[in-house]
Amino acid sequence: MRIRRSRLLAAAAALSVSIGGGVATAAPSTESPTGEFAPLDQHGPRLSVDKDQLDASLECNGSLRELTRDPVLLVPGTTLTPEVNFGWNYMRAFDQLGLRWCAVTLPSDATGDIQVAGEYVVHALRTMSKESRRDVDVVGYSQGGMVPRWALRYWPDTRELVDDVIGLSPSNHGTVVADVACQESCTPANHQQASLSRFMQALNSGAESFPGIDYTVAYTATDEIVVPNTPPNASSALRTGQGRIANIALQEICPTNTADHFAIGSYDPVGYAIVVDALAYDGPAERSRIPLTVCAQLHQPGVDPATFAQDYTAMVTYAGSSEGDAADTPQEPPLAPYVFPRQP
Repeated sequence: MRIRRSRLLAAAAALSVSIGGGVATAAPSTESPTGEFAPLDQHGPRLSVDKDQLDASLECNGSLRELTRDPVLLVPGTTLTPEVNFGWNYMRAFDQLGLRWCAVTLPSDATGDIQVAGEYVVHALRTMSKESRRDVDVVGYSQGGMVPRWALRYWPDTRELVDDVIGLSPSNHGTVVADVACQESCTPANHQQASLSRFMQALNSGAESFPGIDYTVAYTATDEIVVPNTPPNASSALRTGQGRIANIALQEICPTNTADHFAIGSYDPVGYAIVVDALAYDGPAERSRIPLTVCAQLHQPGVDPATFAQDYTAMVTYAGSSEGDAADTPQEPPLAPYVFPRQP
């Protein structure tokens, strides 16, 4: 997620959260009762967004026909577009690896209602799987690592279309920074990513993972946005459900790694190595397979050292601008009817 920088700094200072290194690796458990929310197998609703808009939101680096590997869906973080987030790093690196990728642009730079953004991910998964006749691997940053889970939770048909869900400091349980900063008006997506939001309750109801899907969470203990992100209660970490889960802190591989929230989603070589490991093997990433040589690298593959400062500054500047964002609201959007049990 991303909150405007002045509000973020004020909220973080008020919290005075102490952050250390470590890892939380979860063995998945069985799902728990869904309570007031829809059963896990309740049919998903029809998509409310116009199909032309959904089609226009998805761009790929080539044809999805006759692939020999699963295509990858890239999902950007809050206040970002795919190009700003991934165009100078992951897109280049995946091109070099010969991977077919598609990227989905979320409305209002991913600052609007995440329930609507979820429909864009649903459409992307269905389109990519249908055209490629393969499963889809998902790589998302911040909100982009969390919103695919909304699609999987409330559109059960998508669970058969996905092999891997890989998140880079995903806001899986929100952040206490937004709890503080969004006591005043915030964009809808920032309200929803508060750790105490109704959206987070609905997202994580019943099960956080699903059988047949591998979940890899790469997170950093020095995250200043998704807070707290330290064990044993790292916000990014997944804990429940029947999916295969790996929660890996950058600091468990490289103890001196100091990547912040921006870095892990754009140029950090350790986060990238975790992503590539998850894509290369059956199951989620394994820490033991990550070469320790990544600890000495400054940038991940795809990043051009000659233009790094310019590219990174452009990303941070774009993320800090409110131009194109959804309008601030005093409270989070109400939960959609499909989030609740369907009445007979």
